[in-house]
Amino acid sequence: MTRKDTKVINIGGRKIGGGNPVAIQSMTNTKTEDVESTVAQILDLEKAGCEIIRCAVPTMEAAQALKEIKKQIHIPLVADIHFDYRLAIAAIENGADKIRINPGNIGSEDRVRAVVEKAKEYEIPIRVGVNSGSLEKNLLEKYGGVTAEGIVESALDKVHMIENMGYDNLVVSIKSSDVMMCVKAHELIAKKCPYPLHVGITESGTLLSGNIKSSVGLGIILYQGIGDTIRVSLTGDPLEEIKSAKLILKALGLRKGGIEVVSCPTCGRTKIDLIGLANKVETMVAEYPLDIKVAVMGCVVNGPGEAREADLGIAGGIGEGLLIKKGEIIRKVKEDELLDALRNELEHWGE
Repeated sequence: MTRKDTKVINIGGRKIGGGNPVAIQSMTNTKTEDVESTVAQILDLEKAGCEIIRCAVPTMEAAQALKEIKKQIHIPLVADIHFDYRLAIAAIENGADKIRINPGNIGSEDRVRAVVEKAKEYEIPIRVGVNSGSLEKNLLEKYGGVTAEGIVESALDKVHMIENMGYDNLVVSIKSSDVMMCVKAHELIAKKCPYPLHVGITESGTLLSGNIKSSVGLGIILYQGIGDTIRVSLTGDPLEEIKSAKLILKALGLRKGGIEVVSCPTCGRTKIDLIGLANKVETMVAEYPLDIKVAVMGCVVNGPGEAREADLGIAGGIGEGLLIKKGEIIRKVKEDELLDALRNELEHWGE
């Protein structure tokens, strides 16, 4: 696919836009004021593959906590601001690498200007964020409700406001919980906006529904070359957001590296706990920086053939299984030793 060309923006040393790799982002769900818990969660997210992290800043204490959080993490830190422009200024002063604001709820133009001037001073980007739920009354009336066109117009109005203040160090985010409306909005804004786009389906739901809606929406958007950073918004553990984002990018050919696990859906021939085994394998392989495919198959009838395209595979039998490498059966292994046998192969891969 051909990526849309956008302006290169530097977020705490991480460059986005201009053809740079799509970056994976998440957001903490701890109280930002609780530095210890917030740092612990960010470090876990880093380990999982998070590349940019956003923290809510609802209080001045949270803004001040960013300084200590920043010292203990290794990825760019974004401050999420709503309503109070003073929190945006404090977040910048306390080390935020980027701030996320919706100028529409910050207040008067003078207050937005005060934030922009502070961002200029510290040379950090502003992410202009507009959600379908925050559309202005005049746009709702103009378009007869919430529409993709209204979302885009609202976002571009805010962008032009900041540009007129002499600042173009910007990232733009437009989101909707309606998947196809979100897709259409991104298609429209990509033709009109030179800035990097942060993409995601907002309020997408729980692990199941959220993953389905995000995969469909982000898949369509990213396949068109649109998007420079992504977040899979899920109601649950932020670690799940990172896993899903990595899989979406890999499925689209936008991310390489990391072990891909494929597994069969099970059937009446399955004689082992394939579901449990596949989940254990998926968790285990996350710690190996190998660009290979691992297959987990439920029976020895079709397993070896179905695992032929994988680099490594295991296929279950009655109380035992087969260890498969490059489509060839290496040996039989007791069921309770399958995981260890696979781990041993991974640890000695390439020798």
